[in-house]
Amino acid sequence: MLLCITILHLPTKSFNLLTPKKETFQTKSENGVITTLSPIHHRFTSLPPPLRFDRPNLDHNRNGRPFHRPPMRRSLTLRGDLIPGDPLLLPRMEIAADSLYKSKLIRGFCHLYDGQEALAVGMEAAITKKDAIITSYRDHCTFLGRGGELVDAFSELMGRMRGCSSGKGGSMHFYKKDASFYGGHGIVGAQIPLGCCLAFAQKYSKEENFESLIEFDDVDGMGTATWRSAKSPAYFKRGDYVPGLKVDGMDVLAVKQACKFAKEHALKNGPILSLLNPQSSFLFILEMDTYRYHGHSMSDPGSTYRTRDEVSGVRQVRDPIERVRKLLLSHDIATEKELKDIEKEVRKEVDDAVAQAKESPVPEPSELFTNMYMKDCGVESFGADRKELKVTLA
Repeated sequence: MLLCITILHLPTKSFNLLTPKKETFQTKSENGVITTLSPIHHRFTSLPPPLRFDRPNLDHNRNGRPFHRPPMRRSLTLRGDLIPGDPLLLPRMEIAADSLYKSKLIRGFCHLYDGQEALAVGMEAAITKKDAIITSYRDHCTFLGRGGELVDAFSELMGRMRGCSSGKGGSMHFYKKDASFYGGHGIVGAQIPLGCCLAFAQKYSKEENFESLIEFDDVDGMGTATWRSAKSPAYFKRGDYVPGLKVDGMDVLAVKQACKFAKEHALKNGPILSLLNPQSSFLFILEMDTYRYHGHSMSDPGSTYRTRDEVSGVRQVRDPIERVRKLLLSHDIATEKELKDIEKEVRKEVDDAVAQAKESPVPEPSELFTNMYMKDCGVESFGADRKELKVTLA
């Protein structure tokens, strides 16, 4: 059972869109199981009725069950699943990356993930390591979620040989094939056709697969708020006949529930087989509404298009780590001391990983010519002065 997830980063409008009227974030704990009611907006009930002329029919039923049924908002979560080791590790890693970049130990582009931790954690809780993921340039936490090592992450960020891409990819090109993570990609949207290729390969091999376009949305994107760039910020409603879900991307349980529903629904009902087949099911879009605390990249201070009060206001109301922390404390799952001990362990783990990564050597010039598609082509590499021959690819 395989899943192929293509992640696309897009801006959205407001951080208050995800709270339904007359509904709140509710939890109930019984016998070690937490039931959570999380806001998930859906568009399954807004599908058009079957059409009659030469256009394809859209069947709302499959095997006697309504296709347009949205996911349940109640999420069953074991106590052990909420211990915040990974959620605390992700922001601490990004804080360290921020410091390394400002110290000029990380060069080039660097896009941080803080504020969006619930996406990586919630999605991983709903899938397996055999399920394929491909994303864009904001990929540090996705790599860790796939089982990547901290030392490998920092080594790659600093251009060292121990990095997951041998120090040649940097921040935007993390990679872990053995965990079905096919990388971050530096061109906006470039991962989408590659994700389609992964899905086609699974189909060609007759493997069960699910293809979902997941938009990891940020309020301001690359600096332009949605209300200034789009007439309608409801991206999950776009695509005409493609159903969509809009989820609070800063609620780890809502993300988990939505991804779990997406996988189960698609694998059970199947992908689009033919638009002329009324029994076909549909691919659909997951839109995760988030708020990133850093700017678009380390070169963007994030202060020209929003205020400090806005950022701090979102932290107080929607911070994904704080939500889990309050949930653990309110249900006596963990104590303040236990959480502080975890924070200390995480901080030490990150510091140790940074120290080890700094000891890793930089790649040799010949490493530039490894993993090439064509060998024995006689390519030559010169120094910056174009005079001294550095490497010849024999």
